[in-house]
Amino acid sequence: MRGTVVETLIGAVVLAVAAGFFYVGYSRTELTPASGYELSANFDRVSGLSIGSDVRVSGIKVGSVLSQDLDPDTFEAVLVMGIRPGIELPEDTSAKIGQDGLLGGSFVDLVPGGSPDMLEDGDQVEFTQGAIDLIGLVGRLVYGSTEGSEDEQ
Repeated sequence: MRGTVVETLIGAVVLAVAAGFFYVGYSRTELTPASGYELSANFDRVSGLSIGSDVRVSGIKVGSVLSQDLDPDTFEAVLVMGIRPGIELPEDTSAKIGQDGLLGGSFVDLVPGGSPDMLEDGDQVEFTQGAIDLIGLVGRLVYGSTEGSEDEQ
């Protein structure tokens, strides 16, 4: 009987610790519904970007990607981003897809402009730059240098 009580207490402690880890993980990953406002932007390429990816201003996370879709008319990727409250962005803000190093994840980098008018909930960021295809660039570099050496022979 004594062993059963000890095992039950140890099990309860383990469950309490697991619940604590779950709570900390849940609160740190920002899975809770976001407050703030939404912006959309059209990109020609969003390679490596996924729902939940960071939206940053000056390297600081200010939101996340809420959804991705394809515009059937222009065949551009349409991103909807959630921006946290208190972050006011000028109307001439630009957006580009950035990467954390060569093998890191992708994020949306917002560069505020100088307009006195601010973007509001549901507005669209007009100035965008899609993701850069690093593998394609390396391939062009290798192919270009190989082609140049063949011409010299």
